[in-house]
Amino acid sequence: MKKLMRSIHGFLATFGFDPRKTIHAVRGLPAYYRDRGRLKNQMAASAREFPLARSRPCLGDRFAKSGAARGHYFHQDLLVARRVHLNNPQRHVDVGSRVDGFVAHVASFRKIEVIDIRPLENNIANVTFKQADMMSPLPEGLQGYCDSLSCLHTIEHFGLGRYGDPVNYGGYRLGLDNLHAMLKPGGKHYFSTPIGPQRIEFNAHRIFSVAFLLDYFRDKYRVDAFSFVDDRGDLYEDVPLDNEDIQNNYGCSYGCGIFEMTRL
Repeated sequence: MKKLMRSIHGFLATFGFDPRKTIHAVRGLPAYYRDRGRLKNQMAASAREFPLARSRPCLGDRFAKSGAARGHYFHQDLLVARRVHLNNPQRHVDVGSRVDGFVAHVASFRKIEVIDIRPLENNIANVTFKQADMMSPLPEGLQGYCDSLSCLHTIEHFGLGRYGDPVNYGGYRLGLDNLHAMLKPGGKHYFSTPIGPQRIEFNAHRIFSVAFLLDYFRDKYRVDAFSFVDDRGDLYEDVPLDNEDIQNNYGCSYGCGIFEMTRL
């Protein structure tokens, strides 16, 4: 039943309808009218420094928490930004990570170069942007280009057409190979992607098994640290690469694996 309800919610959300938001809005209506009436009564006995303008009801916010301090992006963005700060590379390049998350964190304390297939129209201090398809052959000037590289929650989208990229079943491997080629030997690679039983949920993303990723990385990187975010959105930092956990994807169906690696 829960699985069915999640499926229905996901289908409706695709078309911009959020049942939970609607329910919270209805619940918030009585309090909205009550509080508006109180404010108008208080205005009548005040100097009226602030006139009452048009209404903009925020009906569900009273039921919200102070923030979402959990989940894939929250944990990976903070964790990797902290590691970049500690390692203090000469040149850090990011491929496809969230500009309003990880990139912003890093740009608050250093320069960062960003590559994405999507355009970025804003000029942001400490951010140099280049629009490019990382499934295309890597230009010669980008071979061994940087000593620090991040690609967070990005590779799973390569080749599925979601962001206007060409559909390519092996697009993830083209991207992974290009990332490896871009990084200097001895450079750091911070990488994250969804983990769980390996599959494609078209056209949202791929989910990778941990064993599959480690097999790809084996002759290319030394894995310095592995962390993961579980299905509940909680972070487990610097966990051992235990074979039983690897085969079980650390108990995740849709978790997030976070790798800190050194290129061999």
